[in-house]
Amino acid sequence: MATMNQLTRPRADHTEQVRVFCAIELPAELRALMATRSASLRASSHGSAARWESEEKLHLTLKFLGEINAARLPSLALAAGRATAQVAPFELQLAGPGVFPLRGPARVLWIGLADPTGRLASLQQKLEEECRKQGFPPETKSFHPHVTIARLRAPAPPLVALHLNTAIERRSFTVRNLVIMRSELRPEGSRYTPLASFDLGGEP
Repeated sequence: MATMNQLTRPRADHTEQVRVFCAIELPAELRALMATRSASLRASSHGSAARWESEEKLHLTLKFLGEINAARLPSLALAAGRATAQVAPFELQLAGPGVFPLRGPARVLWIGLADPTGRLASLQQKLEEECRKQGFPPETKSFHPHVTIARLRAPAPPLVALHLNTAIERRSFTVRNLVIMRSELRPEGSRYTPLASFDLGGEP
């Protein structure tokens, strides 16, 4: 079942623009695990070369839409509801560390996610299909499930090497819903606000 937070929902007045993405939120214990690992890297001699994501903002992005007209939020909610209705809850597992881009100087540090059931890939594809039906542009990059933990301010090979060689416990967790998230850019950093949540296997 989909739920819309009426307190944080932007006005659908044909003028307001909102920056949004569709995501899977992580359990608190996994965010804490990642944050502890990030704190260790940040405390290293090269940790200041990166801007680190705060614990509460760690998530898995399924589709980033960027700026859209607030009046289109119901269409996005319809697409998300239809996609999630077609996929049952599933398990994901924390995997190894990685960087983007895959070639050349790293700019993003991330933790990968393993998809043993294949349902994450299915959900992402169905979300793309339903969004396309509602007139949203398709994603041009291939889907690589990950959680961004830091963005580099400048090339920092020692920090990248430390990240890639620091293991993380491979815990599993159950995905039960998808969230439409608003991202507001501020001088102190972006702020995320959930706008709607959709249960997997529920009615659109």
